[in-house]
Amino acid sequence: MAPKYSTEKAPAKYDDYVFNVSEKFKKIAKEELGEDDQKRTQALAQFREWIAKHPHIRACRTDAVFLLRFLRPKKFSVPQACELLEQYLIYRQEFPEWFTKLDPNEPEMAAVIDACFSFPLLERDDQGRRVFLTNIENFDASKWTTKHMIRLHALVVEASLDDEESQIAGFHHFYDARGFGMKHVAMWSLVDLNNFLRKAQFVAPMRHRAVTVMLTMAHKLIEFALSLLTDKIKARVKVCKTNEEAKQHVDVKLLPEEYGGKVPMKDMIARFKEELQEKREALLALDDMSIDITKYSDKWSKNTTLENDISVIGSFRKLELD
Repeated sequence: MAPKYSTEKAPAKYDDYVFNVSEKFKKIAKEELGEDDQKRTQALAQFREWIAKHPHIRACRTDAVFLLRFLRPKKFSVPQACELLEQYLIYRQEFPEWFTKLDPNEPEMAAVIDACFSFPLLERDDQGRRVFLTNIENFDASKWTTKHMIRLHALVVEASLDDEESQIAGFHHFYDARGFGMKHVAMWSLVDLNNFLRKAQFVAPMRHRAVTVMLTMAHKLIEFALSLLTDKIKARVKVCKTNEEAKQHVDVKLLPEEYGGKVPMKDMIARFKEELQEKREALLALDDMSIDITKYSDKWSKNTTLENDISVIGSFRKLELD
């Protein structure tokens, strides 16, 4: 069982960290992130001092593995990692209906998990990345809402963020959008798209290394959603119309039996549920962290528009009319 970490922002003693990953991941950390023992030790010390002195952070994990969630995607730029942590804490608190009480045993959450809508594959790809599979056809929009979809995505991601190999090598998102239909379009409002997709990509402490989208025919909402991504993530998106195209980006052996692999989807879900039980206490304990969001109301209000939102609104209205 994963430990329940302390959220005391300035503990008398910090945890003793051991860099315990294979040589493959140590090599990636050094070559891609510039990580070494000295840089890591200095960055953790500076990060912890910043948290301890932060006037608005009330409670926060300070264990090394948690802080490395933020340092590694920012290649050990402490100011950027501090900003990312601050935004992450604000975002979780600003949208508690999406990001708190992520309990795999809660009946509605358990039902969405069992539907095989979104889950991690059992094995990493050849670059060491953890692969998430999302199959929109398995999401029943007549029973569930946008909230259920976002909460499951949040659970899948949070369950992986303390894994150091994933922090280092990053993630590959494989979206099977072939079953996307009008019932899924109707779920999303402009507000939800803005608050989730446009903001989440800036506050998720993870390395998005690849995005593969299976789409047999063009769909305006999918295209619209992709247009909201940062240029950096857009450059890593591959849209495939056939299984053969997808095979160029995702190793079939990693995929469920239903996609040509060897392990049935239900068995992958069973293993994921075991992982969630092991991490359940740690996942729920994330809610113990706290920041005074009233100090950020101008920047992070739910109603605050982001850059280019006027054009986004125009595009979305055109999409609704077409």
